[in-house]
Amino acid sequence: MTTFQLNGKTVSVDLRPGTTLLDYLRNQGFFSVKYGSDKGETGADSILVDGKIMNASLILIHTVNGKKIETVESFATGRDIHPLQDAFIEEGAIQCGYCTPGMILAIESLAREKKSPSNNDIKDVLAGVYCRCTGYVKPVKAAMSYLTARNTKVHKDE
Repeated sequence: MTTFQLNGKTVSVDLRPGTTLLDYLRNQGFFSVKYGSDKGETGADSILVDGKIMNASLILIHTVNGKKIETVESFATGRDIHPLQDAFIEEGAIQCGYCTPGMILAIESLAREKKSPSNNDIKDVLAGVYCRCTGYVKPVKAAMSYLTARNTKVHKDE
């Protein structure tokens, strides 16, 4: 039996050995986690594991015992979307949308890791999420917009 937190809820599963976290999540209706390759090359299968960006297709379900898993579905509550999702909309950073969840999770992982990430930090973290539509200019702008607003809010709260 494998027990873990999935988007804030405790989940216990007993699945066959070799089942990937991607297979499990897709079967449970988490469609933000997409298949890109069996080698984790595209970042379309990005998730957060204990706050760090990882590829769900490369993780066997039994290895997440006791871990905290987040998908982009956890970022919105009803019609209230996460400020990073809003920044992507405002900057026109969403094209076909296939890679967008992975980009959002990658940027949020970076934001949790570093208080004031640089433009190069953003480009580095987005390099793990393959996109054919955007050319990365608008996603980088959206990330900077979000991080600037986030850091301003953090400093006001201190």
